[in-house]
Amino acid sequence: MRLSFVGFAWRNVWRRRLRTALTLCGIGMGIGAFVALVGFSRSFEHAWLEMYENAGTDLAVVQKTFLNTSVDQSIAPVLQRIPQIAIAAPMIINMMAVTPEVNTLVYGWQANTFEFSALNILEGRRFRDGQQEVMLGELLAGSLNKKVGDTIDLQGGSFTVVGIFRSGSALEAGAIIMPLDQMQSLSGMSGKVTAFHVQLKPAPSGVSPDQWRQQAEDAVSSALPGLRAVPAAERAANNQLVILAHAAAWGTSLIALLVAALGIANTMAMSVFERTKEIGVLRAMGWSRRRVMTLILLEAAALGVAGGVVGVALGWGALHILGMLPQTASIVSSTLPLRTLLDGLIMAILVGVAAGSIPAWRGAQLSPVEALRHE
Repeated sequence: MRLSFVGFAWRNVWRRRLRTALTLCGIGMGIGAFVALVGFSRSFEHAWLEMYENAGTDLAVVQKTFLNTSVDQSIAPVLQRIPQIAIAAPMIINMMAVTPEVNTLVYGWQANTFEFSALNILEGRRFRDGQQEVMLGELLAGSLNKKVGDTIDLQGGSFTVVGIFRSGSALEAGAIIMPLDQMQSLSGMSGKVTAFHVQLKPAPSGVSPDQWRQQAEDAVSSALPGLRAVPAAERAANNQLVILAHAAAWGTSLIALLVAALGIANTMAMSVFERTKEIGVLRAMGWSRRRVMTLILLEAAALGVAGGVVGVALGWGALHILGMLPQTASIVSSTLPLRTLLDGLIMAILVGVAAGSIPAWRGAQLSPVEALRHE
């Protein structure tokens, strides 16, 4: 039976079935970690965007510098005078320990902020400015077994739970919302806020929404040097928690992929060593160094593709499990985006080719005479 070049490479991959299977497991774990972690971090970013969109936030006014995330609350009147801005709501966001085991996002809002429009109050009422009162997302209230009228300790202060709310975003459903002034006191941010969330007025006739938003961004930069207005999508992608999630996902994935690459490199090195005489025969039959190198690289790429398919399946399974857990169900989608799937497969092929490059080069450098003498 005559084999094609690709068929010949595929047959070589499966000569040592156990070794190949173990290698595929290693690649699959690496790609699975990549798909699951990167998929989760992208879902986390989408959850932030969804939160802004649900509340109707068009822009966020923040410091131009990345590390400084505080803004003077006193600029509120300046923002309100900008023609394109309808409402500019100051807010603070921080991570706090509720119990020794539970850390959660805590938002500081004013009682009249437009952001309440995205919430459905299930029990109780809104908090009042200036009072030691908080509202709990239903997920957090359930996990802490708290109801309206109970108290909760935060940073050494005791706060009364006055409301339980439902939100379409797990970033709020599992969070605490308290009066802005109380949050400033707890965080040591007197007179400071994390950002201003802005709703724009409707664009006038003849002006597109994008042009109207750009005009607002330019007006903020002109009126308040040192500050900038960023669209909700950019704010969702570039806030510190999302950046940290992306960095952690990519960092952990790269370690897993490095381990997978070492597995492929070991497999291909052993394969070349065991087939030294066969490579000598191929060279004696007229195969060029380039053709031998292409064959070995194709085998490594085939390992990568097969491992990538296994990894995508494992990653999808991990995302599916996260999508069923109450703590992450609102963040993670059990469907695998095409972009993440393609990224996983492309990463698997690149890892395979990169890991197989040195064994391929060494195989191509074998002298036909020396290879045929190999025992």
